[in-house]
Amino acid sequence: MSFTATPLAIPDVLLIAPKIHGDARGFFIESYHDDLIRHIIGKEHVFIQDNHSRSSRGVLRGLHWQLPPHAQGKLVRAARGTVFDVAVDIRRGSDTYGKWVGAILSDENHHQLWVPPGFAHGFLVLSDVADFIYKVTGAYAPECEGALRWNDPTIEIDWPLGDIVPQLSAKDTVAPLLADAKTFPQS
Repeated sequence: MSFTATPLAIPDVLLIAPKIHGDARGFFIESYHDDLIRHIIGKEHVFIQDNHSRSSRGVLRGLHWQLPPHAQGKLVRAARGTVFDVAVDIRRGSDTYGKWVGAILSDENHHQLWVPPGFAHGFLVLSDVADFIYKVTGAYAPECEGALRWNDPTIEIDWPLGDIVPQLSAKDTVAPLLADAKTFPQS
């Protein structure tokens, strides 16, 4: 198989690593293969759109999601640079509600993260610049959009800030805390 998948501390979130073919000339990876990825994440997840963002060091995007009926699953990766990528379980009634997992995604490790519907997603750019590419299972619907404060003290995400002062959008700066956010209904 061209991919290995490792469940993180929240097993629904998967770290996916492609097989890397490399030599002195460079490398080749299969970054996406529909049948193989859908075998890993579930056949019900169909990607309908690819998105690409470029951000500089210190940019923190998130934590975002979309509610049903326009919920999105995301398969994310850093095609250039390095990011710390985070998923927060916002499924009320889940055993891991309000918990988070994170992973370093980079153009060196080629790892991807599967963030299923029901999770808030965000990332912090650790390199000078990062090109972040993500496949989504649903189209953007502003009426279903949700956001969560990146530094909510009840979640306690351990962002690897070091000397970084996060650069946030105006929307992310005033995002609600989990206690006040519209989250996924109890399943």
